[in-house]
Amino acid sequence: MVLAAGLAALPACGVLHGEGGDAMRTEGAAEAAEASEGALAFDLRVVSADRDIAGHLEQHLELQRYSRFPDLRAAEFERLLTEADSNARELLAALGYFDPTLKMRVQDATEGSAAPRTVVVEVAPGERTRVAGYEIGFAEPMNSDPRAAAQRRRIVRRWGLEAGDVFTEPDWSAAKSAGLRELQKERYPTARIAESQATIDAEANRAELRVRYDPGPAYRFGGLRLSGVERYDAEGIRHIARIPTGTDYREEALLDAQQRLAASGYFDSAFLTLDAEEADPEHATVIAQLREARMQKLVFGVGLSTDAGPRLSLDHAHNRMPPLGWRAVSHLALDARTQAASTQWTAMPQASGWARFLGAALERAEVGDFKSDSMSLQGGRSQSVGHIDRRHALQYDISRVEGGDAPGSSSSLMASSGWTGRYFDRKINPTAGYGLGAELGAGFTLTPRRKPFIRGRLRALQFWPIGQRNEAGRRSRLALRGEMGAVLADKGVQVPASLLFLTGGDTTVRGYGYESIGTRSQAGKFYGGRTMTVASVEWQRPIRLMDNDRDWEHALFVDVGSVSDDVHRMTLHTGVGTGLRWNSPVGPMQADVAYGVRTRQLRLHLRLGLSF
Repeated sequence: MVLAAGLAALPACGVLHGEGGDAMRTEGAAEAAEASEGALAFDLRVVSADRDIAGHLEQHLELQRYSRFPDLRAAEFERLLTEADSNARELLAALGYFDPTLKMRVQDATEGSAAPRTVVVEVAPGERTRVAGYEIGFAEPMNSDPRAAAQRRRIVRRWGLEAGDVFTEPDWSAAKSAGLRELQKERYPTARIAESQATIDAEANRAELRVRYDPGPAYRFGGLRLSGVERYDAEGIRHIARIPTGTDYREEALLDAQQRLAASGYFDSAFLTLDAEEADPEHATVIAQLREARMQKLVFGVGLSTDAGPRLSLDHAHNRMPPLGWRAVSHLALDARTQAASTQWTAMPQASGWARFLGAALERAEVGDFKSDSMSLQGGRSQSVGHIDRRHALQYDISRVEGGDAPGSSSSLMASSGWTGRYFDRKINPTAGYGLGAELGAGFTLTPRRKPFIRGRLRALQFWPIGQRNEAGRRSRLALRGEMGAVLADKGVQVPASLLFLTGGDTTVRGYGYESIGTRSQAGKFYGGRTMTVASVEWQRPIRLMDNDRDWEHALFVDVGSVSDDVHRMTLHTGVGTGLRWNSPVGPMQADVAYGVRTRQLRLHLRLGLSF
C-alpha cells in the first residue's frame, strides 16, 4: 500500500509534515498539566528486541504523561490507550519504521509494584524504510542561470539522504534544511522550500523524496547604513567593515565584516543584516546595528606561569587618543623574568584597507644567561583584507646586554615587510586547510659599527584530514607545523639581541621551557642565535569524553627545534608527548604533557586558541 506524505489521515505519513498527533497533544496538554506527583495510576513498559526503540517509546509516548494523573476514570483510560497506538506509530515512523506490529495490553501489577496496573506495549518494528530515490528541483530563473550552476551542483552533491540510506523524519528535515542553507549563504538570502514530499511505500519499505526550492531574486551588496555611531568617524567605520559593494551577496562576507567591526575595539557589539525588503535586490543595503564602546578601557590581570612564576599585567585602550585621534593600545607586563611596556597607535583605515600605525616598546628581560634592556620604535602601515594580512614598517632597535662576556650595546635600523595568508576551513576551530607567513627585513647596524644585515622568517601550518568519518561525522587529521628564521650578516656584526632567535614552549617545541632553546657564546653562556628551525607533526583524533563525541580530541605529537649561529653546527631538541583538545566556543583549548628528550624532563603545556 502506497502512503502519500500529504495524506494527514494516515498517521504514518502525517508525521512527515508534523501533523497526526498534534491535535491530541494540544487537547490533552491542559489536562496533563494538572497531573500531580502523587501515587502512580499505572506503569508503562515497552517490550521490544531493540532496546533503543523500547527506550525511545518509554520516554516519548504521550501516555507516560498521565501515569500520575489523579482519579483517572476508566473511560478516560481507554481513550488514552486508543490514542497511544497512534502515537506509538508516529514515533516509530519518525525513526523509519512505517509497518510495525503493535500489541497493547493491561495487566494487574505484580506484588511489590507501586502502581495498581501496568500498560505493556509489545513492539515488532519490522524493516526500516530506505530511500529509493530523490529529486531536487529549483525554480526559475536560478534553474537556467549558468552563474548558479556550481551552487546547484553543490546542493545535489551534498544531499544528505542518498539511495539506500535509512529514511527518518529528522534526516529528511535536515537534508532539506541543508540545501536551503546552501542557497541562503550565497546570492539567494530569501530562498525558501517551495514544495517537499516524501512518498512512502510501507509494504516495500521504500521512500521516494522530492524537494523543490524557490531561491527568490539574486542579491548584490549595496551600501552600508550605520546605526549607533556617534563618537567615531563614520567613513572610517565603513572602511573597517569593507562591504564589497556591487558584488554577489555572500553570507561569509557579511560575517567577516561583522567580525572586523566587533574586533576593532570601537564597539561593544556589532550586528549586520541584509535589508531583504530592498526594492532593488541588485543594490541591497547592509544595516549595521552598533553599540559603541567606552572611549577608554583599563584592564588589570593576574596570572601564574611555570616559566616565570606570578605575573601582573595592565592594559589600557583609548579609542581616540589626542592629538592624532588614533586608537592607542598600551600594555604593561611584570613577572620574574620580564618587565615590558608597549604602546601602539593605529589610524582609521583608508578605503583601500591600509591603516597607518606607530609603536614603541621597552623591555628588560632574561635573554638566555644574560640580562637585556631593549627599546624598539616602529612606524608603517598594515592591511587586512579577506584571508591576507600585510604589513610594512620601518623599525629602530637598541639593546644593551649585561653579564659575563655580554656583547654590550648595539642598535639597528631596519625596513621590513610581512605577509600572512590564512586558508583554513574555519576561523576558530579549523579542521582542514593551511596558513603561510613570511617576513623579510633589510637594514644596517648603527652601533657599535655600521654594517648591513638581512633578517627573514618563514612559517607554515597545515591541517590534513585522514581516515573515515566516525558516527558524529568527524575525522582524524595530521597537523603539520614548520618555522625557519635567519639573520644574515658578517660574523663580527653585532645585531641587537631583540632581533636574534630563541625557541621552545607551548607553541614551538613542547617539553622545553619558554625560549629555553638557544645557542652558546664563546664563554659557554646561553644566548639568542642567528638561525632557527622548528618542525612538528601531530596526530589529532576525535574521541568520546563525558558523553560528548563532538568536541573532544586526543593528540600525539613530536616537536623538534634548534637555534644556532652556524647552520652546520645545529643541535636538535626533540619533544614527544600526548594531550587533549577541547573545541571551546572561543577556540581550541589544549592540555599537553611533553617529554624533553635532551633535558629528560616532563612538562605540562596549556594553551587556548589558535595563533597563526
